[in-house]
Amino acid sequence: QGRMWAYTVGFTVLPHLGGFLGWFISRREIPAWYEQLKKPSWCPSPRMFPLAWTVLYTGMGYASYLVWNDLGGCGSKAIVPLGLYGAQLALNWAWPPLFFGARSLKLALIDILCLDCLAIGTACAWYRINRLAALLLVPYLGWLGMATCLTIRIWKDNPEPAAAKRE
Repeated sequence: QGRMWAYTVGFTVLPHLGGFLGWFISRREIPAWYEQLKKPSWCPSPRMFPLAWTVLYTGMGYASYLVWNDLGGCGSKAIVPLGLYGAQLALNWAWPPLFFGARSLKLALIDILCLDCLAIGTACAWYRINRLAALLLVPYLGWLGMATCLTIRIWKDNPEPAAAKRE
């Protein structure tokens, strides 16, 4: 019982680690660059993002534990459902360094579009294993939809400077 508690906490905390690292790497770029970008009126307040991601990462982390537990660990049955989860989590973690760190709106857009596909695939795969786990991803999918629309809008409204022409 005590060991299962440790697994539950570990799976639940895991998404937060990459999220924190992404924030830590790009935290200086938010006031220096992000605040200067043209954003739509429906863009959430910067204070909303840490709260939202704390809730979303907690839900997705616990959901991953439920799937792992129902599949009996990381055996062959877990390769696809947990592999999809791991891949989408990696793209999730890559977005802040691409957007804020590299200031590449185009790469961030490509990343989040791929992330959307993998997150939907994860939810579909999980639904067959544990419906609660799939339902715990619904707020995440909703937030990703908004984040994707926001990324598209910021990308369109803030053209990246053309590379300097060589003489």
